[in-house]
Amino acid sequence: MTTPVLTEPRAGDARAWLPAYATLALLWGASFLFIKVAVEGGVAPIYLTLGRCAAGALVLVVLLAVTRDRLPRDPRLWGHLALLAFIGNVVPFTLFGYGEQRVSSILAGIWNGTTPLMVLLVVLLFMPSERPTRERILGLVVGFVGVLVVLGVWRDVGGGELTGQLMCFGAAACYGFAIPYTKKIMNGRSESGLALAGGQLVAATAQLLVIAPLLAGAPPTGSTLTPKVIASVVALGALGTGVAFALNFRVIRLAGTTTASTVTYVVPLIATVIGIVVLAEHLSWYEPVGALIVLAGVALSQRAPARRA
Repeated sequence: MTTPVLTEPRAGDARAWLPAYATLALLWGASFLFIKVAVEGGVAPIYLTLGRCAAGALVLVVLLAVTRDRLPRDPRLWGHLALLAFIGNVVPFTLFGYGEQRVSSILAGIWNGTTPLMVLLVVLLFMPSERPTRERILGLVVGFVGVLVVLGVWRDVGGGELTGQLMCFGAAACYGFAIPYTKKIMNGRSESGLALAGGQLVAATAQLLVIAPLLAGAPPTGSTLTPKVIASVVALGALGTGVAFALNFRVIRLAGTTTASTVTYVVPLIATVIGIVVLAEHLSWYEPVGALIVLAGVALSQRAPARRA
């Protein structure tokens, strides 16, 4: 999710935000399980994205009605939300769906964990105000060494597996563009994070209603899908997208953006545990090792340079 940058509050009593944080990590980590079940059950990835965004938008619109809030009214803001929906929802959600047709949900979750590295790269390349310090450059180098380890470049990787991994990597790269863009256009807006997230998902749903039939033909019918597959699509949209967006906003409001952003590091762990326990997926040693190297690179890039005497 991408939300507006708010005034950074103190984290304060963790009991106020930790339940929402833990639930958010669980929902986003389980999302890769729902994606796997849906695409293997016959749902085209683009239609999975449509169902996900539509269900998520419905949840947020209902929450807005309950809280007596409303969707944005500014036409210019809707233009930004439409672009943000495309690069932050439509494309990455679909890429993860196509990727999980070829790789495990564990690996998809690990690639999602490279999002902070992608954000750092985009910020350094496209935001002149951000100086490419020695720490940031070194962090990028270390992070991309981790990416190569996750890929297992010393193996004979090719065919569907490599394609699937690159699709998941591309999804994380989309988030790398979406998050800075969100911060740039939403900071200081009067609309609530819930309203902005709702508008973003409404815009994504509208785009997908046009794109999905063009790419995948007629949608699947309920008679061709098992109850488990249908439940996965609904859970992915209502819980992993709608409720999760609302929870993320709550964590940001109570604990601040810095604390909320750390959930990115927890999601791959949740996805890994669920993939092994529920789907009996295999985890190669180099995949978590590469993920740890990526996170080490991100941590290194965020170190403040030492002051000269």
